[in-house]
Amino acid sequence: MSQGVGVAGLYVRDQDEAADFYVEKLGFRVHTDARNGDYRWLTVQHPDQPSVQLGLFKPQPPTVDEATAQTLNEIVAKGAMPPLILVVDDCRAAYERFRARGVEFTQEPIERFGNVDANFRDPSGNGWKMIEAR
Repeated sequence: MSQGVGVAGLYVRDQDEAADFYVEKLGFRVHTDARNGDYRWLTVQHPDQPSVQLGLFKPQPPTVDEATAQTLNEIVAKGAMPPLILVVDDCRAAYERFRARGVEFTQEPIERFGNVDANFRDPSGNGWKMIEAR
């Protein structure tokens, strides 16, 4: 039997906007896009890591009530969720490539602690730290 994390979820404000960002700007690909009424299960995956999916989930009923959905959207928009980490071979090159595609960085690449890293946010406010692989 195989076990492990298969999907890590993010709350996003707009699933179409999120899919466009992750696919067109970061180079992920859509893995699953399924609907059940108003509920949409949308996952993407990095082409170099096909065993893990990133769920782009809209906080909404039936998973949470309307008041909780509004609170979650506000928290995400403020950038209050823990950042995700994107490991790249060359942080400065990835920074230039992503910036050319319209990714807005909150920190350009800097060298510290023996690594090079940069920060950006997705359209919903989720923070990402991009770290150069050692």
